[in-house]
Amino acid sequence: MRAGLSFLIVAYCLSQFFRAFLAVLAPVLRGELGMTTEDLATASGLWFATFAVMQLPVGWALDTLGPRRTAASLFLLGAAGGCVVFALAQGPGGIILAMGLIGIGCSPVLMATYYIFARTFSAAMFGTLAGVTVGVSSLGNLLSAAPLAWVVEAVGWRETLWIAAAFTGLIAVGVLAFVRDPAKPDGEAKGSFLQLLRIRALWPIYVGMLVCYAPTAGIRGLWISPYVSDVFGATLQQIGVATLAMGLAMVAGNFLYGFADRLFASRKLTVLVGNAAVALLCLSFFLLPPVSYAISVALFVAIGTFGASYPAVMAHGRTFLPHHLTGRGVSLMNLFGIGGAGVIQFASGPIHGGLSTTMGANVAYGALFAIFAAAILVGLAAYAFSKERPD
Repeated sequence: MRAGLSFLIVAYCLSQFFRAFLAVLAPVLRGELGMTTEDLATASGLWFATFAVMQLPVGWALDTLGPRRTAASLFLLGAAGGCVVFALAQGPGGIILAMGLIGIGCSPVLMATYYIFARTFSAAMFGTLAGVTVGVSSLGNLLSAAPLAWVVEAVGWRETLWIAAAFTGLIAVGVLAFVRDPAKPDGEAKGSFLQLLRIRALWPIYVGMLVCYAPTAGIRGLWISPYVSDVFGATLQQIGVATLAMGLAMVAGNFLYGFADRLFASRKLTVLVGNAAVALLCLSFFLLPPVSYAISVALFVAIGTFGASYPAVMAHGRTFLPHHLTGRGVSLMNLFGIGGAGVIQFASGPIHGGLSTTMGANVAYGALFAIFAAAILVGLAAYAFSKERPD
């Protein structure tokens, strides 16, 4: 099981890489394929959208087929196959299609890991294990920053995608070979997504999942690159440094939330305070725009740190899940988390384009981030009504 979990964690590391690497590839894709900011937002949004939609069949497959076959098959066909399509793309349409395929391929990986944790370890351990997994896997977020910029400059972006395709396929084979499906008790009850939707205690947690991950994912996965490039004239290497710094902050934030989960009695309060801080930081780009590249990167680092609450919200919801609905439950929560990020990515491109025509491109970034802040605060107002734990 240790070897199997190791391959799943590496696979999720690649998932983190793929959801964020457009931020570094944006300049070369703009130059060689003529992709606009709206095209990039659509491509990034489609990754999140396909990932989110797949959570329903993934949840069924985890409870029915088990994590080994579910994760290995989709990761091989979708993620590795999508990398091949990306490497062969001749225009924006090819990149958009590739990102959709990669999103499908990455969709079962973290949920397969969480399924094994939930079936194997106690509920009290789930939050810590979830945070550590996301924290370690965030190495992929880091690799999609400055290291990716260096590789692209050294060998080219198409060659980089061929390397990614080969490595992704190798990891998928490792998942198939080493992951072991947890045993299920004889006579365990069957269930459905409808049963989960009848658990009213989960409703405000779904809203929390919807807004707590989306703005940070949207900024790190796309908007940090054009922001520092357009506002401060950042070079490719400076973009790499900015994305790397925010990625490191997200790694630290995952471990920080995991530590807070053990230290404080209220998981809900930790999530509320952390995400309220993210909302204020996003709003500052509009009310008090940073005057230098360094200050803007520092703000992005703070957003990455406080915005890494995804495992904490997931662990909060996990405590309300019936055991026989573990796979469907974690997948449904993930649908809201990734779905929220997809909605923001899809909407943010046209919104920024519209704002740019009325207030200028640079000011429009601040206004867009202020909209992110408003979405967080509305979601937190609903999440505040959630129960701390089951009665």
